[in-house]
Order: sequence, then C-alpha cells, then structure tokens
Amino acid sequence: MILEINHLKKSFSNLEVLKDISLSVEVGEVVSIIGSSGSGKSTLLRCINLLENYESGTILFNSQDINSNKQKVNQYRAQVGMIFQSFNLFSHLNVLENCVIGQVKVLHRKRKDAVVIAMDYLAKVGMLEFAKKSVMTLSGGQKQRVAIARTLCMDPQVLLFDEPTSALDPEMVGEVLQVIQNLAKEHRTMIIVSHEMSFAKEVSDRIIFMDQGYIVESGTPEQIFVNPVEARTKEFLARFIQ
Repeated sequence: MILEINHLKKSFSNLEVLKDISLSVEVGEVVSIIGSSGSGKSTLLRCINLLENYESGTILFNSQDINSNKQKVNQYRAQVGMIFQSFNLFSHLNVLENCVIGQVKVLHRKRKDAVVIAMDYLAKVGMLEFAKKSVMTLSGGQKQRVAIARTLCMDPQVLLFDEPTSALDPEMVGEVLQVIQNLAKEHRTMIIVSHEMSFAKEVSDRIIFMDQGYIVESGTPEQIFVNPVEARTKEFLARFIQ
C-alpha cells in the first residue's frame, strides 16, 4: 500500500467539502476519480499534495503520516507529484529550465545531471525540440506535456493529475491523454481526476465515483461503467452513455 487515506474531512468555512473519505492505492495502480464539479475530487488531490490542510483524518504515504514531517513538504511533493489543469509552469524560465530547477533545488542534483534527465523526459513527452523555447510561446497541450515532464524529472512514486485536459482546446486533449496512457503502461502509480469518461474507462485499474464529498461507489471500470450499483452513479453516467 503506497497511499492510505483514513476518514478524511475537509471544510471551507461552513461548507464541508470532504466527508469521511477513506481510500487506499496500491503500487502501480491507476485510479481515476470521476464525479460532478463540486463533488470534492480536486480538493482530495490538493489534500494529498499538502496544498490544503484538512480538519481530521490521516493520509499515509508509505505508512508514514504526511502531516508528521511538514518541514520536508518539498521532498514529499517530489515523491507525490501533481500535474495541474492550469500547468503552473514558471513563465520566466524556458522549457528546459522548468524541468531542471526542481531537481537542483529540491533533489540537490548536479546541474549537468539534471539537464540530461530533463532532456530524456522532454523526449519522452515529445517536447525535446522545444527545450530552449519560452513556455509563453507554447500551446496549452505543449505546456501540459512540459508540466508532466517536469514532474517526472523528480522521480515521483505517485502522480496526481487534476483534470489535466480541462484547460485545453479539444484538438489538444488527445496528445496529453496519450502521454498519460503511456505512463499507465509503465505501471506508474497514478490518481487521475478527469471528466474524460472514455479515457478513464480505458486507462484505469479502478474507478471511484464521488458525489457531494463522499465516495459513493468504487470498482473496476467494467463494474462502474457497465454495471453500477448506486442510483447516483447511474444518474451521473447516464449523461455520458448514449
């Protein structure tokens, strides 16, 4: 068990966003979280990445409580890397430097080694030829592929994807989903929040359906998409199944 969440609760003022969430993820497992906007999916990822504090419950990474060692939050985030819908690249740096800076500052790698690793991962996501380009000149799909490469450079044990295609034009969605699909084939541990139902069905080992801050149903893609049990799951999926 690489990640274990027990009875997690999170509120914003008087609004309870996560209500008693318990979830575990195995090494090499691809878990997709689906559900309507406002169901708590992105907040759950942000709690896992320590971008949000939570009121109660525990999150264990390799059996260690992630809140017990907050002074090493950057090292933790290197191990549990997050890819955001808005890319979050450093706009003042070029593509290569975006992929090098974290390795040098957080992992304390020598710059020459960091550059080699960055170039390898940029090649992996099809962005090597853009290494010296300003990120400001890139399309949305290109920015997201750089963001994925930057995260991979940190050698994470878990990848968190927060709606990685929601900010992209439709024609750019496929190139990003292909990169994620290739990572899944490498048996990387991933948690993906996505509105791309067909992609989630194809790439995932397990699907989790969230609604109003609860995990309503969890199962294999076939169980959730073909034979869901809960009425709320059926109601949600009816919008996507023609």
